[in-house]
Amino acid sequence: MDRVWSWRFFVTLSFFLHSPICSSEKAPNYSFMRDAEGTPTTSYYDYIIIGGGTAGCPLAATLSQNSSVLLLERGGAPYNNPNITRLSAFGAALSDLSEASPSQRFVSEDGVINARARVLGGGSALNAGFYTRAGTEYVRNMGWDGGLANESYRWVEAKVAFQPPMGRWQTAVRDGLLEVGVVPNNGFTYDHINGTKFGGTIFDHNGDRHTAADLLEYADPKGITVLLHATVHRILFRTRGITKPVANGVVYRDRTGQAHRAYLKEGSSNEIIVSAGTLGSPQLLMLSGIGPSVQLQAQNITVVMDQPHVGQGMYDNPMNAVFIPSPVPVEVSLIEVVGITGEGTYVEAAGGENFGGGGGSSGSGSSARDYYAMFSPKATLLESNSMKLSSAQPFQGGFILEKVMGPLSTGHLELRTRNPNDNPVVTFNYFKHPDDLQRCVRGIQTIEKVVQSKAFARFKYGDMSFEYLLNLTASTPVNLRPPRSGPGASLPPSAEEFCQHTVTTIWHYHGGCVVGRVVDGDYKVIGIDRLRVIDMSTVGYCPGTNPQATVMMLGRYMGVKIMGERLTNK
Repeated sequence: MDRVWSWRFFVTLSFFLHSPICSSEKAPNYSFMRDAEGTPTTSYYDYIIIGGGTAGCPLAATLSQNSSVLLLERGGAPYNNPNITRLSAFGAALSDLSEASPSQRFVSEDGVINARARVLGGGSALNAGFYTRAGTEYVRNMGWDGGLANESYRWVEAKVAFQPPMGRWQTAVRDGLLEVGVVPNNGFTYDHINGTKFGGTIFDHNGDRHTAADLLEYADPKGITVLLHATVHRILFRTRGITKPVANGVVYRDRTGQAHRAYLKEGSSNEIIVSAGTLGSPQLLMLSGIGPSVQLQAQNITVVMDQPHVGQGMYDNPMNAVFIPSPVPVEVSLIEVVGITGEGTYVEAAGGENFGGGGGSSGSGSSARDYYAMFSPKATLLESNSMKLSSAQPFQGGFILEKVMGPLSTGHLELRTRNPNDNPVVTFNYFKHPDDLQRCVRGIQTIEKVVQSKAFARFKYGDMSFEYLLNLTASTPVNLRPPRSGPGASLPPSAEEFCQHTVTTIWHYHGGCVVGRVVDGDYKVIGIDRLRVIDMSTVGYCPGTNPQATVMMLGRYMGVKIMGERLTNK
């Protein structure tokens, strides 16, 4: 039994942690969206936005109302691709390691497998779909106007947010959280409130995903151009005869390698805005000559401005999951319920039956069942057909996971090459700050109480102790960190050992262009004119249980602010 559950756990945890969700099945008729190949080699716009992700799409849609906007996305569209759009193909997109994949895998120096988006809609096309706002205190601390922030959240929610179905397994987790004291019961809400709640989702009731790309439905078609497969290689600056550099254009290449240049039109209000994501934004600033001079010179990059804070302050919220086999069927569900404990950790759940039943294809002829296990560390080094998921029995069970809030541990990013398509070198230093480790321990203790609660009893085998479940997880290679070794390696791990050895990501990494260090409170790059960064790279503390709602809100929020500034200047 141990070997059966260990293998099925191994495959299914990889499935949960590293699988994308589908986009809306119906492709919108975006007359303004096209492939970059064949477009003019030189063009001019009021705003050039680099990155059509979770922030870039709402930002571009908003600015198009009274200006000309160019939105450059290095990937393709999330529509008309069954490996992205259909829930039945769940897991196919992130197991695709080809250059055409909507995700780009990277492994941090900490040995944790991760992914960055390479698709219109960004991370909202690859995450677990949970939709929840940031808390009011967070909004205040960020210096945002509360009224405009709430209006911006509602603008987003009208297109992409829904109430989840709340099945029996998720309800049991909710009731277990309430039973062990994670109170009050806040019901269904988008708001971030201590206690237990059902949050929103970007899946509609048909199981179709709605990404930030859907927010382009708000755009004025006459004011926006969206180019796909357009990889920006550097930002251009004017430096002669002026006191500080002025951004005035970009160089991007289409999928054939043809170079194109886009410039800002004349006008002091026109700007370049970088929304390339937590890895892409600091990487692009460095490739353009803004960053630590020693590092830039080592790559033979001309220094436009020595800015030692670019790439510093990199954070990733550590996540640890406990697999719980179930004696009864469990509905397919991603993150729906969350316990906001008030002790520095969030407890969430995802479950399902027969998750191997996806119908996607990797493009290599293998079925989806064959390559979910490719997310295992061993499978990243071996052939994709070296591991097979047995179809003898359907999977039954789920995961209860904890995410450390913050976090307090910090890392850094460095250039690997001068090619923007190559991943930079990233270190997050999980649990380097002792408070993060203690938060994780408290989260695991809360999970133990939930698993042992009366409310959850029907979904747990009575003869499986929590120590057995921890050992089952800890014996599974969910990351590339060194395995437990020594005389005690076969014994159940302590909570501290469990946190250290089974840490993985929930894709909420952020930082690298943090407000107050690289950009000011208006997200303008300090020391550079007509250049902003607006995305998760600017925050030093993750907003709430899941950041995507707040990042989409920020795109809309800053679009409204920038439009207002433009009208004032006129």
